Amino acid sequence: MNAPVEKSWVPLNHRERRVLGVLVEKAKTTPEYYPLTIAAIVTGSNQKSNRDPITNFDADDVEEILQGLRKKGAVVMVEAGGRVVRWKHTLYDWLKVTKVELAVIAELLLRGAQTEGDLRARAGRMEPLPDLAALQTVIESLVAKDLVVYLSPPGVRRGVVVTHNLYPPNELDREKARQAAAPALDDEPERPARPAPARLESAPAVSPDELARLRADLEALREQVHALSAEVRELKSALGA
Repeated sequence: MNAPVEKSWVPLNHRERRVLGVLVEKAKTTPEYYPLTIAAIVTGSNQKSNRDPITNFDADDVEEILQGLRKKGAVVMVEAGGRVVRWKHTLYDWLKVTKVELAVIAELLLRGAQTEGDLRARAGRMEPLPDLAALQTVIESLVAKDLVVYLSPPGVRRGVVVTHNLYPPNELDREKARQAAAPALDDEPERPARPAPARLESAPAVSPDELARLRADLEALREQVHALSAEVRELKSALGA
């Protein structure tokens, strides 16, 4: 019998998960601002879009979190121009994942458990996921690496819920219990048919996938604005403004 493969990663608390998710997200969506300064990480961690729960970190919080992650081997500190300290993740080596797999993990770190449909739309902002089947292939690979777990009972076909496996054990148990007690989620809920008002009869229908993509695009634009705002504040500070 083969001995189990030793994991290269360790569980993360909720603060560490948020900061790592932000580092991955910004590296993929706004690479021109990556690696990130502490101010940019604060802004990215506390933004209102694509985050669950909403946090209120300050610079001291983020500095403490980064130092803890550095000891775990998940981030490294770099310097730009000898003046501004910046940070980047090392998750490709730490987790042994591909680019698409890391995009999926990042979304789960930022929002926790979610349906496959929501996850595909959100992770698709960072790496191509043309359809649900493509995402499911990635999820199966991550499950095999013990990085993702299914929260929906076996045999469920619609609204399947997954989450990452980087929780501390007791937190994962609570998440499983919470999901077991929650009503079933459905990516495409079936609703009773009812006639639309006459003035809307000719309006084009928007599919759930199209709506999810529009929401993801809006979130990406908001993130770019947050990153630009952080850079402007740092520039003003450096100039003494």
